[in-house]
Amino acid sequence: VVQVAESGGGVVQEGGSLKLSCSAVGFSIDTACVKWFRRTPGKAPGNEYELLSSVTSDGNTYYSDSASGRFIISKDSAKNTVHLQMNSLKPEDTAVYQCAADTGTKGACGWDWVDPHWGRGTQVTVSA
Repeated sequence: VVQVAESGGGVVQEGGSLKLSCSAVGFSIDTACVKWFRRTPGKAPGNEYELLSSVTSDGNTYYSDSASGRFIISKDSAKNTVHLQMNSLKPEDTAVYQCAADTGTKGACGWDWVDPHWGRGTQVTVSA
């Protein structure tokens, strides 16, 4: 079975930090593209999901404007896990954070999905 699972969410005060983990089973993160998204219910349809960051099999990273400068994506190959370190959190960062891995792109990250596998998400709540 191929799957990913998120952990590390919780409640934190504004300005605080959280480290999320995306644990992979059934494939190696060193052969896949792994992305972090967040889903904010209540936003306009089509805008609920926001891509925050991604990492390719060879370690190239991408950050959205929302994540740049505050979030850091990293890989722990020994634990087959991708982390998202989130610093200087704001109330508007409150959302369900999900990771997704594409195992069909030979590790490249593109805009189209080939063989996606999504986790169920972990709730992050930032209080003012």
